[in-house]
Parts: sequence; C-alpha cells; structure tokens
Amino acid sequence: MGTLSELFSPGSVAVIGATDREGAVGRAILENLREGFDGEIVPVNPNRETVLEMACVPDLASGPDVDLAVIVVPPTAAVDAVVDAAEAGVEHVVVITAGFGESGGEGAARERRLREVAEEYALHVIGPNSLGVMSTPVGLNATFGPEMAREGSISFMSQSGAFITAVLDWANEQNLGFRHVASLGNKAVVDETDLLREWGADPETDVIVGYLESIDDGAAFVETAREVTDDTPVVLVKAGRTDAGAQAASSHTGAIAGSERAYETGLAQAGVVRAESVQELFDYARALSGLPTPDGDGVAVVTNAGGPGVLSTDAVGDSRLSMASFADETVEALLEAMPAEANVYNPIDAIGDADVDRFATALDLALSDPNVGSAVVVSAPTAVLRYDELAEVIIEQRSEHGTPVVACLMGGERARAAEEVLREFGIPNYFDPARAVAGLDALAAYRDVRERPDDDPTAFDVDRERAREILSRAEGRADNRLGVESMDLLEAYGIPTPAGQVVDDPEAARDRATSIDGDVVMKIVSPDISHKSDIGGVEVGVAADDVYDTYETLVTRARNYQPDARILGVQVQELVDLDRSVETIVGMNRDPQFGPLVLFGLGGIFVEILEDTSVRVAPIGEGGAREMVDEIRAAPLLRGARGREPADVDAVVETIQRLSQLVTDFPAILELDVNPLVAGPEGVRAIDLRLTVDTEEL
Repeated sequence: MGTLSELFSPGSVAVIGATDREGAVGRAILENLREGFDGEIVPVNPNRETVLEMACVPDLASGPDVDLAVIVVPPTAAVDAVVDAAEAGVEHVVVITAGFGESGGEGAARERRLREVAEEYALHVIGPNSLGVMSTPVGLNATFGPEMAREGSISFMSQSGAFITAVLDWANEQNLGFRHVASLGNKAVVDETDLLREWGADPETDVIVGYLESIDDGAAFVETAREVTDDTPVVLVKAGRTDAGAQAASSHTGAIAGSERAYETGLAQAGVVRAESVQELFDYARALSGLPTPDGDGVAVVTNAGGPGVLSTDAVGDSRLSMASFADETVEALLEAMPAEANVYNPIDAIGDADVDRFATALDLALSDPNVGSAVVVSAPTAVLRYDELAEVIIEQRSEHGTPVVACLMGGERARAAEEVLREFGIPNYFDPARAVAGLDALAAYRDVRERPDDDPTAFDVDRERAREILSRAEGRADNRLGVESMDLLEAYGIPTPAGQVVDDPEAARDRATSIDGDVVMKIVSPDISHKSDIGGVEVGVAADDVYDTYETLVTRARNYQPDARILGVQVQELVDLDRSVETIVGMNRDPQFGPLVLFGLGGIFVEILEDTSVRVAPIGEGGAREMVDEIRAAPLLRGARGREPADVDAVVETIQRLSQLVTDFPAILELDVNPLVAGPEGVRAIDLRLTVDTEEL
C-alpha cells in the first residue's frame, strides 16, 4: 500500500452514484467538484447517460482510469462498488455512504467486509459514513458540504462531518484557511494515525488540527505523533470522555487511571497540544501556523487600556508563562519615552491618548529586553489611534526582533481591516486578551514538545521464561488472578522483594520464620480477598514463637469474613523498616486504546483516597520515570523532607522502568499492583503484589 498523497492530489475523480436529482448527495458532490477542481470528473451511474451535462459511464471498467473514487450508492451496494473500484485499478476511495458500523449488527458486518476488501486490494479508504475530503491546492471539494475551505496551511481532520461544515462556515467568515480537510467517518480503514503520518510529511502543512471522539490504536498514534511533532505541531480536541475504563478495572491502578486519564497521558506523551474547545483549537492553530516558538516564558504586554492590561496579566498568571521582569535599562528607556502617567513596569500602559508612534516605541523597547520571549499588544479603539497603522507597527516590530507577537485589537469594524493585514504576516488577532495569551501559551507548549530529550526505554537483563512460567499459573484459576504467591515474578524482572514464602500449614510457617532474622510479617493469601488489612488478614512484627498461633488466627478471620474464599495459605515475610521509608505504589492497567498505562504514586492503604499519582503509557524511559516521581505531591517525602533520610529515588525510577518492561513484554498482564513499594535510603522493596492475567495471550 502506497501513501495517501493521491487522495489529496488526484488528477481525476469518479463519483459512483452520481445523479442530477435535486437534494441528492451524489449531485451535491458533483457540483462541488465542478466548482473548483481542474482535474477530470467521471460520473458513474448505469441508469444515466449524462449527469449535469457531463458524460456518465455505467461502471468504472467502462470509463477512464481515475485516481480517486467517491462512493455514494446505498449501503447494500457500497462494498461491491468499492470492489469494482479496486478491480478498475483505483487505490484511493472515499465512502460517503452511511449504514455501516454506526447502524447495528448488519451494518457492522458490512463494515467488516469493507475492511477485508481494503486489505485484499491494498486500498486507502476514508469512511464509511464520511462527509468526504477537501484539498485546496488542487481545488478538490469531494464532499457534500455547503462550502469549500479557503486556502491555507492548516490540515484538519474530524470524526464528525457536521463539525466540519460548521467549522468551515465559521472559518470562511474569519478568513481562516486550510490545506487539507478529511472527514474520518467510521475510520474503517484510514484513521487519525494515517492522516497524521501523511500530513506530517507534507512540508506545506504548518499545523495539524483535529476533532476526535476516539483513537483506535493509541500506541501507534503516540509513536507516530512523537515523530510528527518534532517538526509539525498537532492540536486536538478530544470529545466523548468516559469512565468506562475505570468502571471495568478491579485494581487500585485501574480505579485511579481511567480511560480519560489514558487519553490525557497518551496525548501529552505524543506531543499533542490539547484544546478544550473549538475556539481554543483554532486560536492555537492560528498562533502555531504563523509564529515562531518563544525563546523564553517572559511575556510583555503593551496596551493603551488599563482594564484589558490587567486581564492580560491575569491570563499570563493562569498559563505556563510569566510576566517578564524588565531589565533596568528597559525601565529607564520607557520612563524617558512614556508620559509621566504611563506604567512602564509590565504591563506597559501607554494610556488612552497613545498614538501609533508611542505604541511603536513601547513595543520596540519591550521586544529589545532580554527577559521578553513573547508579547501581546492590547488596544481599545480611540480617536487618536488608527488600527491599520498599529497593525503595520506590530508587523514591523515582529519582523525586526523575530519575537512572537500576538494582537488583541479590540473592536468590530475598526479591527477587521487591521486583522486582514496582520493575518497576511502570520500574526493572529484576538478580541479577548485571555485568548491572545492562550495563543502564546500554545507556542510555549509546542516549544517544550520540540525541546523534549530522547527517552528510549532501557532494556534490562531479565528472566522472561521464568516470568512466563509464573504467569501461566493463572490458567487454572477462574478469575485469572495472582497474588503474593507470585512474588518471584518481580524478582525475575529485577524488582527487589523481602525474603519470604507462602506456606499452607502452621508448622511450615514456623520453620520459615525461624530462617528469617527478627520478627516477621504474616498475610493471608487469597485471590478472593483484595483488602487483607480490612479484615485483619495482616499481622506485623510477629515473633517466631507466635507464628504458629498467628497462622491459625489469620485463616480463621478469613473464613469468618468470607466462608467460600479460596485460602492458598499464609505468606511469611521479612519485616521491612517502614519508619525510615515511604510507602509508594507502582502498577499498571491495560487501556483498550493506549495499552499498558503505568501508574506511580503515594501508596499504602489510603492510595485511592489520596490519589497522589502520576501516569505514563509504557514503554517508559528513565526520563519519563523520573518525571513520574517528581510529579506527585509527596515527592518531597522521597527526597527527605522535614529531616527524614532521603529515599533512594534512583531505585524507584529503575523499578518503574523494570515494571514498564514487564508489562510491555507480556500483553497477557491486564492489571498489576505493587502496593506498597517501600522506598527507603537503601533501596526499594516490593511488599505486596496483585495481578490479573489473560491466559489466552500467554
């Protein structure tokens, strides 16, 4: 299968299901194609000789070769039409027709058949249930939408066709242009990752934006997006947030790291700038498509209005940016150049009678300051200021200093002409100061993406065969769960555990305890009892002489709590000094879209109450693991807060990586909790373990 390039730059397009019937989709697509497409248009309909005065062929085999086929026939005939297109040599197909996976069992079967045909013939298929595709460089409007996009450098994908028509109507009013537009529809074949890869390789696409309701293969998306965002910013709105992942999870990790958190984490690791609204989506795109990223986080605000200046300052405070502290020379120059009533300490308030020359001086001095990485010019209309002249000043200063500048020229008709001039030079204008600052914040976010270091995961020397043998023990269990009786799984991957053993009678418990120096910890072992502490199933600091009786007590408590519980025995374990340590948790929940989601945080019995955790999609490198440790609120405890001995943070970081390798190596592991992972000055110890295994994946 080749690239998607011909999908967006075809020399010829066939419309299968073309018609001249008023109100029909087949007619709307033909009319849209005729409006601006310079290539050959081939209507296909066995019941027509001409359509809209164009010669019509009964099938593709009877007509000329085409690069792109657009399918508009009823759903029962749509897959056959795709087969006909493939056998006629077409590689790129857009299926407009609905009635597939979105419509029930029969439609789902039809969609499966469409996938099979696409695989058999190596087809690129957009849809089904798609609005179509657009490409402004070739004038292609193969959609049934009411408007063609203006030409620009933004490539736009959407799972919703209605969203595209609404956005284009608004964007045309805003003079916002696009390069390519694609309605993904049901994503039976071509999905968001394919478009990301194609548009990321397009040197004329400055920004990729999208509206997505789901990402089918999160791991592939993250891998592709990390490559694409090295050169091209990606901004997405993700709709359809759900807690289904959390509802389906039985582990601590699964309960805390639900589906929405997987998306949040996955998109962040992918380098995607995430927008929370349609307005943000295109506000960010405007800044990213026309401006360089800032060298620093310091923002200068230049205004003629106190109120909007304060709003701008508040917006900066709410962002990753900061108000620039001007150098002494800058302040002195501003004091000399500005009226006595002006404020020169940022925001620069040139006061209400500021003319274009005063704005020019203030902006020039601000952009010359070494602490300024970007600037926003905020202005209210006055009788002494012409916005078209101010726009020219902003363009000149932006060009001279090479610093990103956004405008907030507030107003209606007065601002529109200036906005047109600014847009030609890639400078966005926003009515709201907060939106202007958000545009700068998006630039800083993308700068951080581009500056991220490489973080390839470490391949540790581990015993995979030993791990596989331990995991296979779940095959005989109805719930496929393993517990502390499988602690050797962690040892096989180099994660330290205390000395200990699961025994099934009190004599063996006493024998094991005598081989361990000092008192021991004893825990009931049952796959049916998740929270052992809650039922008195754990005893800490048991002397060797008391081990026999404690064994009997623990089993009795478990039987009283749940008579039908499966009791595998009692774990006798070396006592770890918790006074010098911090209880943490490291775990994994396998997300349906993004795969293994690794969690780290403050552990112990209150883990779900405190929810002090960080999450990453595996595999995880050393840098990502260290970020996970630094992100939790309890990180100072690990580093020795309030006179405590610092824990061995490097050992914690290595453990996160080793567990990441374990769950990446074995897709059969669905959920896993190590809680607590005790982190002390001498290293870490995994005290408890729970996991669920899909034995069919072993």
